[in-house]
Amino acid sequence: MDTLAKGQRLPLANLVPDGVLEIGVAAQGLALDVACFGLDGAGKLSDERYMTFFNQPRTPCGGVEARAGSGGDVAEFALQLARLPAGIDRLVVTASIDGDGVMARLQAGHVRLQAGARELARFAFVGSDFAQEKAVMLLELYRKDGGWRCMAVGQGFNGGLDALVRHFGGEVDQGAPAAATSAIVQAKLNLDKRVEREAPQLVSLVKQAGVSLQKVGLSEHRAKVCLCLDISGSMGRLYKEGLVQRFAERILALGCKFDDDGEIDVFLFGKNVHQPAPMALSNCNTYVGLAIQRHPLEGDTRYGAAMQAIRAFYFPDARGAERTRPVAAELPVYVMFVTDGGTSDQATTEKQLRWASNEPIFWQFMGIGKGRKSKSKFLAAFADSDFPFLEKLDELQGRLIDNANYFSVSSPDEHSDAELYDLLMTEYPDWLKLARGKGLLR
Repeated sequence: MDTLAKGQRLPLANLVPDGVLEIGVAAQGLALDVACFGLDGAGKLSDERYMTFFNQPRTPCGGVEARAGSGGDVAEFALQLARLPAGIDRLVVTASIDGDGVMARLQAGHVRLQAGARELARFAFVGSDFAQEKAVMLLELYRKDGGWRCMAVGQGFNGGLDALVRHFGGEVDQGAPAAATSAIVQAKLNLDKRVEREAPQLVSLVKQAGVSLQKVGLSEHRAKVCLCLDISGSMGRLYKEGLVQRFAERILALGCKFDDDGEIDVFLFGKNVHQPAPMALSNCNTYVGLAIQRHPLEGDTRYGAAMQAIRAFYFPDARGAERTRPVAAELPVYVMFVTDGGTSDQATTEKQLRWASNEPIFWQFMGIGKGRKSKSKFLAAFADSDFPFLEKLDELQGRLIDNANYFSVSSPDEHSDAELYDLLMTEYPDWLKLARGKGLLR
């Protein structure tokens, strides 16, 4: 481990070849709010969605995620540097005082850089390093010669977080309470206005999703939304006729109610698993067609591989492997999993669903084809189904909690918008209660 002095630089290419890092910040003597600013080549916050803090815990690309601290840290950031767009040239980790006080009253603190279980570097600071400052830039990661480097900064700002935001070119909400740092940055445009301007075809969908959420008491609920699409060859007609595109827009509308960044994560799976850029208001009109151009339909269908990739994306500590103890997060993940056939990796899929029951992920499976419609198990036994394995997953034993639901449709547009959103909320509210009871949600 390197102990960094102020201004000292550390190349990361050989130390962290995969670009997966953790940054932890600790402090004693003062309550600090910690943030990570993603800056462009001019050192400005040109996209305010790349200010990551407790009220905006994840960048659109998933490259930076804020987490509650552990092991004595007041806050942590999980970084996947390869996910950051080329326009993000620097990441700057900052700390500001929550309430009255100045940094000179700080007893001791540090910011550490870690890869896996190995600590790479640590920059320590104490109150005597500062005077009347109320905020400080602690650590900077920046691009250099095709790789990333790290530098200890230690630069203070008398004006606190307001001064930091202005320094980086952001806007400050003067009407926000002084202590409410979560309201200080106008990090997102009004979502309703964005929908009207960028994707007017979603306006009625967003409203209808809101109606269904209100029915189950989730009007103010927040969650991450992920759409997982089967790209096996048999799905060809559904893509060609635009049915998958229209269905994806309905899920994006749900995402606009669960989160206010105006986008959802997308995974594609056949023989392989692909993760294109998120589906957003700005690119939704032609999203599915372009995604299929880049990732043409494939042979084979592997649910388990897709589930492993999704788990590894949202909870990189386990990398999609076995998890035997519950892990908690601030926000749950709602996965809309769409397929038109069975899977060739059933054993892997069952393991993934069992392991995922220890994580705050809810899996909503939808089969496109012939399913058993009757709720009576006796009558259902006499009906054919294209999805016996999905039906088995819905009742799978050996899970911490029931973390999945399944229904089938003859076509993605079989149900009206109201009916679809009601279906999507059939078991999710009950799962939320179970997840909170088992400590999966903070």
